[in-house]
Amino acid sequence: MTETPLPYRPNVGIALFNAAGLVFAGTAVNAGPEVVTADHAWQMPQGGIDPDEDIAAAARRELWEETGIADVSVLAITPDWWPYEFPPYGGRPHKLSAFRGQTQRWAALRFEGDEAAIDLANPPPGCVVEFTSWAWVPLASLPDRVMPHKRANYLKVVEAFGRFSAG
Repeated sequence: MTETPLPYRPNVGIALFNAAGLVFAGTAVNAGPEVVTADHAWQMPQGGIDPDEDIAAAARRELWEETGIADVSVLAITPDWWPYEFPPYGGRPHKLSAFRGQTQRWAALRFEGDEAAIDLANPPPGCVVEFTSWAWVPLASLPDRVMPHKRANYLKVVEAFGRFSAG
């Protein structure tokens, strides 16, 4: 009997650009199959898309849940879904264990708020801390800083949203 492969989880990634053309990146917290290593700990915000949720709405919600950032405008959204698979994982069961990986659409957003509103340590009720620190970084630097299983998607993000980036 052939085993049916696990599905991909619908996910939105967020490239948040500041006025200088740098993007928000955080040092990620270990979460189930998304294993983080010290030399590849940086990533941009991302999260699940609720059933029937608009991509821009999902991007705004996930960004707020993970960072406290609400003052943004939408610059662009990728038209295609980009899947990636989780690396082998032998840890305890996790909410992502029911999936083989995630398939993403990406949103480029412009930060229009005050950095004082950024709060990684106090997510809304029902949400967990996703990042331990953050910085504004060049978009093109992230494919080498992200977990290797996400690198191909980050290269696509650089290509899709490079026009909003500094340098």
